[in-house]
Amino acid sequence: MKAVVMAGGEGSRLRPLTLNRPKPMVPLVHRVVMAHIGELLRRNHFTDVVVTLQYRAEDIQNYFGDGQGLGVNMHYSVETRPLGTAGSVKYAASQLESSEPFLVLSGDALTDFNLADIVAFHKRVGALATLTLTRVPNPLEFGVIALDGDGRIQGFVEKPSWGEILSDTVNTGIYVLSHQVLDEIAPETPVDFSRDLFPKLLERGAPLYGYVAQGYWTDVGTLEDYHKASADILNRKVDVGEIAPTLSEGIYAEEDVEIEDGVELRAPIYLGRGVRIKRGAAVYGPTVIRAHTIIDNRAHVDRSILWQNAYVGQGVELRGAIVAGRSSIGARAVVFEGAVIADQCTIGEGAVIHPNVKVWPQKRVDAGATLRSSLIWGSQARRTLFGRYGVTGLVNVDLTPEFATRLGAAFGASLPKHSTVVINRDPHRSPRMIKRGIIAGLPSAGLNVIDIKSDPIPVARYYTRAIHAAGGVHVRLSPYDPRTVDIRFFSGDGLNLSKARERAIETIFFREDFRRVYLDDIGRIEDAPGIAEKRYSDDFVKALNADAIYAARFQIVVDYSNGPAATVLPSLLNRLGVDVVALNERIDEAKISLSQEEFQRALDRLGAITVAVGATLGVRIDVGGERIWLVDHLGHKLSGGMAAAVLTELLLRDETLHGGAIVLPLNQPNLLEQLALKHGAQSVRVKNDQQALMEAALAPDVRLALGGGGDFIFPEFHPAIDGQIAIAKLLELLAIHKTTLHQVVRGLPPFHLAQRRMYCAWEHKGTVLRVLNEQYHERILNSTDGVKLRLNDNDWVLIAPDPDGPFFHIYAEGSSRDAANATADKYARIVEGLRA
Repeated sequence: MKAVVMAGGEGSRLRPLTLNRPKPMVPLVHRVVMAHIGELLRRNHFTDVVVTLQYRAEDIQNYFGDGQGLGVNMHYSVETRPLGTAGSVKYAASQLESSEPFLVLSGDALTDFNLADIVAFHKRVGALATLTLTRVPNPLEFGVIALDGDGRIQGFVEKPSWGEILSDTVNTGIYVLSHQVLDEIAPETPVDFSRDLFPKLLERGAPLYGYVAQGYWTDVGTLEDYHKASADILNRKVDVGEIAPTLSEGIYAEEDVEIEDGVELRAPIYLGRGVRIKRGAAVYGPTVIRAHTIIDNRAHVDRSILWQNAYVGQGVELRGAIVAGRSSIGARAVVFEGAVIADQCTIGEGAVIHPNVKVWPQKRVDAGATLRSSLIWGSQARRTLFGRYGVTGLVNVDLTPEFATRLGAAFGASLPKHSTVVINRDPHRSPRMIKRGIIAGLPSAGLNVIDIKSDPIPVARYYTRAIHAAGGVHVRLSPYDPRTVDIRFFSGDGLNLSKARERAIETIFFREDFRRVYLDDIGRIEDAPGIAEKRYSDDFVKALNADAIYAARFQIVVDYSNGPAATVLPSLLNRLGVDVVALNERIDEAKISLSQEEFQRALDRLGAITVAVGATLGVRIDVGGERIWLVDHLGHKLSGGMAAAVLTELLLRDETLHGGAIVLPLNQPNLLEQLALKHGAQSVRVKNDQQALMEAALAPDVRLALGGGGDFIFPEFHPAIDGQIAIAKLLELLAIHKTTLHQVVRGLPPFHLAQRRMYCAWEHKGTVLRVLNEQYHERILNSTDGVKLRLNDNDWVLIAPDPDGPFFHIYAEGSSRDAANATADKYARIVEGLRA
C-alpha cells in the first residue's frame, strides 16, 4: 500500500520559524517534523511514499531526495497553486495504484499510531474512507466526529463551540481511502477533506468509518504545540525510536559534544552534534540544543529550544524561548517565556526580550535595548558595521568567512581601482581565517593586496603610510574577549578611517553595491613577510637619539605579551644597546587574550622580576604593539595617567619644544595641562577616542598625543599610536636628562581619578544628556564628548556616553582619592535617576 504525505502547508501559525522553511521542515528535537513521519512509515512497512508539495517545495525535495535516507522510496507531486488537502491528493492521483486503497497523513504532525491496525480496520469494515480519530480533553480546536457503536461516522463539526460538541473524538488528519474516493474530487480545484469531501459523502450515505487509535498524536500547529511536542519526545511520551546515545538519565547527546567543568544539567535534554557548553552554564530541561550550538560561560537555559549554529553568550538567561539557527544572543541578555528569535538574528549584550515577543529573521536588537513588541520589519535590522574598535563581532557567529569576503569587497569598492591595500593580522588562527576572507574580497574589486603576515599594528600603519598605499587592514583577536575578532581599517596615512569613510563602506556593504571587475582587472595578492618590518626598523632608529640611548647602557625587563612585537622590538632594542630581560617572548596564540585578573598577575610578575634583576625599569607591551604599561626599578606600577605625566614632563623639558602642543582626552587629569603650561606648551583636549587623538596629532605643532591608557603618539615619527616608539622615546628622554623613572614620578604632584560605568538604555541616553546640559549649563567645561562639569578650581566630572553600548562612563578628579570616588558615585546616582 502506498502512503501520501501532505506537506504543502505554509505553517503560518508557526511564524517566524516558517518564514525560511515549510512547516514539515521545522526541526523537532533530533529530526525535522516530516522525518518523524517518514520514520513512522518505515517502521510500519510503508516503503512507497508520495509527497504533495506547494509552499517552498524545493526545500523538501532537496532535503529528502529520493527518500533512501529514511529507508523509503519517495516521489513528489508539486502543485502550482494551493489545492487544499483533498485537492492535493487528487493532483497526485496519477502516482497511486488504480485499485488499491492508500494511506493519507499530514507531514506536520507527530504520532506513533500503529498504522497497520488502521489499515486492517478499513479493510475489515469495507469502508470507502476511514478517518483516524483520537480522544482529547479539549476538542475546541479540532474537527469533532460522532460515531455509532460499529464505528460508522454519524456527524462532523469542524472546530465547534462547547454547545456544538458531540464527542471528544477528533480528526487527526490520517486517512485510509479507497481509490474510488478520488472520483469524488474535482480536478485542479481547491477541496478540503474535512470541510468539503467527507460531509458530502456522509450526506449521500457513503460508508465512512472512524477508527479511535491508541497512542500519541499532536498537531505541531502552533508555537505552544511545538514546545509541547519537543518536551513529549524528550520525556518519551511518544515513540520516535532512538533519540541519541544516553549521556546520563534523560540526557541525550550526539557525538563530539563537549561539556566543561561546573556545568549543571537537569534532564530531559537533547544535545546535538558538536554542541559546546562552557564552564558554569546551567541547562534545565525539557531543552533541545541542536548541532554546533555554543552555550557560553554562566549562561542559564531553561525549557528552551535552540537550533543549530546558535550562540548563547556569557550570563544569558533563556526561559521558555526558541532561538532559531545562526542567531546570536549577546552576553547578559534575557529572553523570556514564549519569545521566538528567528534565523540569523543578533540580540545585543544586555538586551531584554519580553514574553511572547517574536523577532523576524535577520534582525538586530541593539545592546541594552528592551523589546516589548514583535520586531517584524526592518526597523531594527543592523545598519551599521563600525564601532570603537572597527568592525567587531563573535568569530564564526557575527564574523564569518563569507561576511569577511563581502566586507573586503565593500572596502575595495570604496577605493580606486588598481590601488594597493596592506593587510596583516595577529598570530591567532581566528584572525587568520577572517583575514583570508577579506583578501578574497579585495582583488574582486580590482585592488592589489600586500600581505605582510603577522606584524604589530604600528608596523602595519607605518608601512601603509610609507608606501602610499590606498589603505590597510589589521585583523586581531580582541584583547578583552577571546571569542571576539576586531577588524581595523586604515586610510592611506595609516590612521583609522574617518566616520564618513566608514559610512561609505557600510552603504556599499548593505546595498551589496560591490564593484566586480573583469578578468584583466582582478587584483594581485603579494605575500611580503618581513618587508614592512625592515622599512619600519630603519626609520625607527633614525627617529631617535640612538647615541644617547646606547651610552646609557640601560638594562630593562620587557614583557612581550606573547605577541608579534617579539618579532620586531628585540632587534630594535639590541641596535640601541639596551640589555633586555625578555618575558613571554614566544608567540603563543593561547595567551593573546587575557582576563583582567591574568593581566594584573602579569604586571605583578613584571614588577617582581624588575626588582630581582636590578633593572632600570620594566615595561609590558600589548599584543598589538600599541600600548605600554610601566613599572619602576622598585617594582611600583605606574597608572596610565602617571605614565602620561612622566612622558609629558620628560619631553617638554626640552626648551626647543616650547610653543609646541600636547594632545590629551577629556578624561585625563589637570596635571597634564599644568605641566604643559609650566614648560610653555599648549594643551589640546579631544574626545575620548583613538581616532580623534590621531587626527589631532596631524597638526604641525603637536609634539605628543596620549590617551591615558598607555597609548602614546610621537608625530615626528608617525601620527599613530605606537608602543614600540614610546618605549624607545622614554629611554631616550631618561638618557638625555640623566634621570630615572622613579625620580621623575617622585617629582610630580599626586592626582586622584575615579571611574564608574552605569547602564543606560539607548533610548534614554539623549534624555540624560539633555537634562544634564539644562541643569548644569553654568558649570559646563566641555560638551564635545558628553558633559564635562567644573566642580571647583581643580575638581571636575565627565559624564560620557559609551559609543558602542548602553552605558555612561563617569570620570572624576578630586583633591583626594575619597573625594574623587565620592564625586564619581554622586554622578553615577544622578545618571541612574535620570535614566528611570
